[in-house]
Amino acid sequence: MMTLVLPLVLAFGASAAAVPLCRAFARRAGLIARPREDRWHRREVALFGGAAIALVFIAGAAACGVAWHLPMLTGTAVAVFVVGLVDDILSLKPTTKLIALIALASVLLLSGYRLHWVESVTIDTLLTLVWVVGLTNAFNLIDNMDGLCAGVVVIVGTALLLHLAPSAAAGTPGWWEARYLAVLLGATGGFLIYNVHPASIFMGDSGSLFVGFSLAAVTLSNAARVSSRSDILSIVAGPVLVLLFPIFDTTLVTISRWVAGRRATQGGRDHSSHRLVAIGLSERRAVALLWALAAMGGLLGVMVDHTGYRAQALLAGSAFLLTMVLFAAYLAGIRVYDESDERVRTGTFTPIVVEFMYKRRVAEVLLDFCLVVMCFYAAHRLRFEDPVDFLRNFEMFVKALPVVVAVQMVAFFVVGVYRGLWRHFGMPDTLVIARGVLFGTAGSLLIIIGGYRLYAYSRTVFAIYAVLLVMTMTLSRASLRLVDEFIQRQRRTGRRVVIYGAGDAAGLVVREVLSTGAGARVAGFIDDDPRKTGVRVMGYPVLGGYSALTVLLNANSIDGIVISTRSLTPERLNNLQVLCAEYGVALSRLQVKLEPLVESEDRPAASEPARIRQIGS
Repeated sequence: MMTLVLPLVLAFGASAAAVPLCRAFARRAGLIARPREDRWHRREVALFGGAAIALVFIAGAAACGVAWHLPMLTGTAVAVFVVGLVDDILSLKPTTKLIALIALASVLLLSGYRLHWVESVTIDTLLTLVWVVGLTNAFNLIDNMDGLCAGVVVIVGTALLLHLAPSAAAGTPGWWEARYLAVLLGATGGFLIYNVHPASIFMGDSGSLFVGFSLAAVTLSNAARVSSRSDILSIVAGPVLVLLFPIFDTTLVTISRWVAGRRATQGGRDHSSHRLVAIGLSERRAVALLWALAAMGGLLGVMVDHTGYRAQALLAGSAFLLTMVLFAAYLAGIRVYDESDERVRTGTFTPIVVEFMYKRRVAEVLLDFCLVVMCFYAAHRLRFEDPVDFLRNFEMFVKALPVVVAVQMVAFFVVGVYRGLWRHFGMPDTLVIARGVLFGTAGSLLIIIGGYRLYAYSRTVFAIYAVLLVMTMTLSRASLRLVDEFIQRQRRTGRRVVIYGAGDAAGLVVREVLSTGAGARVAGFIDDDPRKTGVRVMGYPVLGGYSALTVLLNANSIDGIVISTRSLTPERLNNLQVLCAEYGVALSRLQVKLEPLVESEDRPAASEPARIRQIGS
């Protein structure tokens, strides 16, 4: 392992020293990324970071022997860097870059490098071509916010290195690829120091194309691998999970632009990072969240190949993949194409229109189909932990699966699972799901035992399946709301509001404040009951009583106060009005009342929705 650590550390140090020199050269030569309407940055930033990464990599690869043992990988990667450098200087057309990438990927294919995912050489060749060109462009696309691309390269590269290192000893297949990755990681890590927000240098197309092509190429092999049908899924799942975030972002942007009638090659502020900032996260937090997703995919990819629980890792990977699909549904509902509106870029405007999934029932049914299959398989894995027992009962699983899927989906339709709206998912919807799962499980069990006469089929499997399915479906339905609340809690822009009163109406006030669309964020609660100080209500802390409020106002830590309690005395209300007027802070009150619309003796009056009323207005 030390033979991998040394080139990584040396490349890191060399890159950290080379980047400032390249930055100074870029500024003197006028190689500057200037603000544009379809780009995120709003200041001039040096562009020569990719040159520092590539030059350090070339020197390190030559010094440690990688360039001589992997000449095709090294040579084609350097050629891709040259294409990107020309693009940085002369601005090539997208078609020109695409043709160059296809040509260089074809050189790898001619040298015998392929994915070896399928037995058909023709199909595997086409898959390899799409894989290399697609991932190269994917890393180019995610280079859209300070530190994002370089950070993902470090995370993904580390996962690939962990995948190669345990099985690669000196001189064995995978050894030189591991050293290749070590040098690349060191060179990119040294650049990342200067690229985190606020970045003083960008890698440019020369850097993003170079690192993307390198990571895609290192997943290939020029040695024929014989893959059985039993392990082909894990062979494909490993690299796909490791590189899932670049694939995820590119797919989201491509589909979104296609739906919006835009060209996929057209630049824009519509990537996952931009969407997160548009709903209130700071750039640092948005990038950190996407780094975390990339790390999760990398960890699961390593687990698939290097643990004794491959089936469990594949299940976890499938669940993570579905989670990313739901996350994409959430992000796709954020309107980002009104680029003339500066509020979208600064995060003070949050036009969340989450209608991507729950207005398309077909997608919802497909999601439930995947959940039913996953939960039924997971139930068998949990019931039959011994691999021998699992294989002994696998034939019954295969026979029962179509029955379970068919009966369960019909049960969901009959009880009304597909009549609800995800945005307003609540406890009554959970009960509907539980009823559908109960009917589906009972019906499946009766058909399997009575129709197929599989009397020995484990009833425990169905009990585990029912519990898992209720849990996963509830989480999937509540996901959009949970993500929304998580994002709102993480936001660092907008008006800072405290809520006076941490009683029964606290939850209603929090939801009303966050849904106003004014970019408000809850800083915490103020409550005169000293026993509540320090506790958390709805995830927000109770900061103290009236005295704590005066401290916050003196420190200019809040911009508004919303009263949620009805038991406020007139004297305390008057004190709050005077205090807020003195500090220029808005004071509001949640007002809920019944307004009679039609007089009737046997029917209740219609309810007026809650609203926040400005006191004194």
